[in-house]
Amino acid sequence: MNEDILKVFANYDSRLSIDKLYGKQNSGGGGVGSGGGASEEQHMPLSSFERTLRTLDRQISQVVNQDRLIWSELDAAEAFLEAVDDLIATIKDLESAPLSNNQAVLDRADDLLQKCMFRLEREFKSLIERPDDVAPAVPSRPTGFDSDDSDGYEYDEDLEDARIPIARPVTDYDVVIDALPPGAVSDLQKIARRMVSAGFGRECSETFVQARKSFLEESVARLGLRPRTAEEVKSTAWDELEIEIARWIPAFNMVFKILIPSERRLCDRLFETLAPYGDMAFAGASRPPAHQLLSFADSVAAASRSPERLFRVVDMYESARDLIPELDFIFSDEYSGSLRNEVITVCTTLGSSIKGIFMELENLIRRDPVRVAVPGGGLHPITRYVMNYLRAACGSRQTLEEVMEGGEYGSMPAGSVDPDRPTSSLAIHVAWIMDVLQKNIEAKAEIYREPALSSVFLMNNGKYILQKVKDSELGLLLGEEWEKQMNSKVRRWIREYQRAWAKIVSVLNISEGGVRMEKLRVFNNYLDENCRAQSEWIIAEEGLRGEVRRSVMEMVVPAYRNFIGRLRGVNDGRDGYVKYTPEIVEVMIGDLFRGNERR
Repeated sequence: MNEDILKVFANYDSRLSIDKLYGKQNSGGGGVGSGGGASEEQHMPLSSFERTLRTLDRQISQVVNQDRLIWSELDAAEAFLEAVDDLIATIKDLESAPLSNNQAVLDRADDLLQKCMFRLEREFKSLIERPDDVAPAVPSRPTGFDSDDSDGYEYDEDLEDARIPIARPVTDYDVVIDALPPGAVSDLQKIARRMVSAGFGRECSETFVQARKSFLEESVARLGLRPRTAEEVKSTAWDELEIEIARWIPAFNMVFKILIPSERRLCDRLFETLAPYGDMAFAGASRPPAHQLLSFADSVAAASRSPERLFRVVDMYESARDLIPELDFIFSDEYSGSLRNEVITVCTTLGSSIKGIFMELENLIRRDPVRVAVPGGGLHPITRYVMNYLRAACGSRQTLEEVMEGGEYGSMPAGSVDPDRPTSSLAIHVAWIMDVLQKNIEAKAEIYREPALSSVFLMNNGKYILQKVKDSELGLLLGEEWEKQMNSKVRRWIREYQRAWAKIVSVLNISEGGVRMEKLRVFNNYLDENCRAQSEWIIAEEGLRGEVRRSVMEMVVPAYRNFIGRLRGVNDGRDGYVKYTPEIVEVMIGDLFRGNERR
């Protein structure tokens, strides 16, 4: 009867097994056999271990061999955990026993423990992957994403077969999500403690990583990103890649500010007091999504450095840079600390790419062909492109200053920049690009056969450069002295243009050859020819156009009026030979540089 009762209790709790009770009786020296010899005293504990192991084997095998999940029934799960606790305690007792002939029993116990751990791994993985299927009394709706009234998702109503959740845009990244229901977390903690206690902590961490893999991959995919190799990034058209980068920036913030911190919190809760296995699990789970995002950024940085890529690369750099201070806490352990270093490395690589893009801008200006002249001496496309580019780049001036301070501009000859200019690294970069642009424009001006048209071309481009500098932060970078020098150049080009009219006015010089009709005919021919040609020329900026016209009028009209007056005196006041009155000459000069209006 006693043995029958003990068997009933043994099925409920192995700590009350016949073997253990007999073991206690025998070790206490009472009962039958207490007076036996030394060989019997050694044999009895061994028999007790065997009986205990046999009972545990029977209990555990019934559970581990079943198909359904143990955690689908709370009582069964608790009983199984108690059996595992007893098995671990038995193994420790065996390991501490002095008798050498316990080894066979210990080997069997280790084999049974291995079966338990395999089954706990399966349960652990299932609880993580499908917590609602196995954890009792857990709500079926996703938790931790939104308010009480909404699950944080919208659904595609056009699909009949399945409701596909589509993540809503996130603007506030100061949030951490509870990745699993509280009940599942509690059960997982219990499993983790048993696995660590049995010496399977690393396997538990690896199981966590495997279980979270699909969820984390799906999370990144829902943000609109897919894994790309460096070759794919390199060969992708810029228009498509730009769209991908636009998705990457919010995804990067989402992953590093919400998803990974949520994994950190989950690991800290599951593996509480079980260091270092929580850190190992976190590092293993976080690395794939982090690596996917960082690998893409690294591939973008290593790809083409054409100037149009600057602004997106700056956006990526700023996202990585702004994140780094927040990583000190998240990646604070020895296993995940390398991820923080990878973010820093990618940030540095993006910074190098930014500097490389500026160097490529310089090369682009140098390579721009000099062969084709702009009609009418108008604004050259390279001037418009470079100035608008630099003006837009100054919108990120603080970031560019930070990047440029990180290294020298290798292609810049020493002493090429006036020391009176602002001396920040970005200012030096921009000043050097401006010098390259001006030299390129001056080379293009030599294409024009007419010196006056060449001067008009230089005026147009110089004035445009000045306007863009004054209307943006380029003025702060280049400084007042640079603006004064550029203004002086524009004034010089105006004077060089005026030389063409000085030649015409010299025909009316009375001190050389007196007042003769022949001079008037030559003047009229020059005037007709210049006005006809220069009316097709272009001075785009209204203020400059008016200034040049006035300067020509001030040179020509007074000299012409004086000459006509003297000629009338010589010819008894007759003026039938005068083709143009001074007023008409003013009107003709006022019609100069209307080429852009006629096009």
